[in-house]
Amino acid sequence: MVSAGDFRNGITFEMEGNVYQIIEFQHVKPGKGAAFVRTKLRNVISGAVTETTFNPTAKFPTAYIERKDMEYSYSDGGLYYFMDPESYELIPINESELSDNFKFVKENMVCKVLSYKGNVFGVEPPTFVTLQVTQTDPGFKGDTATNATKPATLETGAEVKVPLFIDEGEMINIDTRTGEYMSRA
Repeated sequence: MVSAGDFRNGITFEMEGNVYQIIEFQHVKPGKGAAFVRTKLRNVISGAVTETTFNPTAKFPTAYIERKDMEYSYSDGGLYYFMDPESYELIPINESELSDNFKFVKENMVCKVLSYKGNVFGVEPPTFVTLQVTQTDPGFKGDTATNATKPATLETGAEVKVPLFIDEGEMINIDTRTGEYMSRA
């Protein structure tokens, strides 16, 4: 059991037959009246985001989310296949279960497959990936007023902003949580 007063980002719990994950929380103590907890919740099954307030003493059963490392093998139409490294079983996952930052994943990368009671509801890519720049315009000397960037297309087809000194063919590190360039590899 988890009480609303103990809410933290990332905690998952069951409420009204659904499983929710806390995206944001804020403990509010108004000058007049009782304290409460304002939260932004994501339904882990449907992906819907709602804002709700709770009494800090409210208790909810904890939902245990299974996070399993699986290797992304290939995609076929709207299905993406992940291999279990222990049993070598291929598991198809629908494109709708993938997050926006999956665009930074290439074949044979290990991702975390999230499931609740055997139902897959999401895939977390690695936090940092190294990808090759396949297309970018050349940077010109003297174009640097402040942190000048240019668009670059990566080998997975994703587009990111990179500094002017990055050229085609270079390997760069990307933070998949924000989709931002980190450094040269």
